[in-house]
Amino acid sequence: MTDAATVERRRKSQDWRPRSRVVLHSRFLAMTLLAKLSSIFLLGTVYVAYVFIGGAVFWKLEGDMVQQVLADIKEERNAFLNELPCLTAEKLEEVAAWVLAASRRGLSLKTNSTSDGFWKFTSSSVFAATVVTTIGYGNMSPVTVYGQIFCVFFALIGIPLNMVVLNKVGQYMLAFERNICNFIVRRMNHKKIVRVFIHTMSFIMLFILYFVAPVMVVKEFEGWTYTESVYYCFITLSTIGFGDFVADDNPDRMYPQWYAGIVCAWIFFGLAWLALLINHSIELVEEFNAYLKQRRKNASQSLQEEKLPDKQAEVTQNGTTQESHVSETHAEAVQN
Repeated sequence: MTDAATVERRRKSQDWRPRSRVVLHSRFLAMTLLAKLSSIFLLGTVYVAYVFIGGAVFWKLEGDMVQQVLADIKEERNAFLNELPCLTAEKLEEVAAWVLAASRRGLSLKTNSTSDGFWKFTSSSVFAATVVTTIGYGNMSPVTVYGQIFCVFFALIGIPLNMVVLNKVGQYMLAFERNICNFIVRRMNHKKIVRVFIHTMSFIMLFILYFVAPVMVVKEFEGWTYTESVYYCFITLSTIGFGDFVADDNPDRMYPQWYAGIVCAWIFFGLAWLALLINHSIELVEEFNAYLKQRRKNASQSLQEEKLPDKQAEVTQNGTTQESHVSETHAEAVQN
């Protein structure tokens, strides 16, 4: 009877072990999923809050200005109609719509002569560059059916091609910088300091070449302020492309023939530099994480090494105490 009960208990325990493993595995998966959902929810909350905070700041900064501009426009409109009583409000709106349509096509109406509009070869090349780089200023766009269809297929092929080329160019630039850095480091002492110095100088030089110099160039040829030039360069290289400031776009200014080509080359290599900067930042973050992991590992190892002599001493002391206790017990037994 006892043997049968023992066998039955063993069978139930063996049946219970797989079930317990399944339950534990299910709980582990549920906890992992819950942790991932919590992190996603937290990240989404931070993202939405960041967007709403930005919207509130822009609303306070720009909203009052818009109301003031609208009031000034209404005042100037009424003053203009009072000076020209023969011009009605309806005719003024028609003239304004006509001027706006002409301006959107790159035509200037300040003189008797007009420019040739946006669709020159140079400006068309800049437009093609903004399409494949997804900048999309919005200041010019195709209006013909064939132009719109070609733009769709041109972007379908050009955008992936642009991403591949920019990534490759950024990797080659990073490899070139790394080779120069390794070449110099091998011939000097204090390798870490030299490596940090070379990376810093490389960043400063490329920043001057692809950001500071373009700011000075567009300020000179576009007649913008320093703030507007910095704003335009950042909006362009970040591919935000609002279109409120666009190079080679003012029909009232005469640009040299090489200016549009310089702008296209700057957009391409500037985006490649940005890709280089992103790749280099990712590499630095990975190296920093590896350094922190190695540092924590070394700290834990040193802590264990410090605790080991104490444990050995405790074990030795316990062994000595036990031996003395055995000796005392043996001596008492002999006396008895």
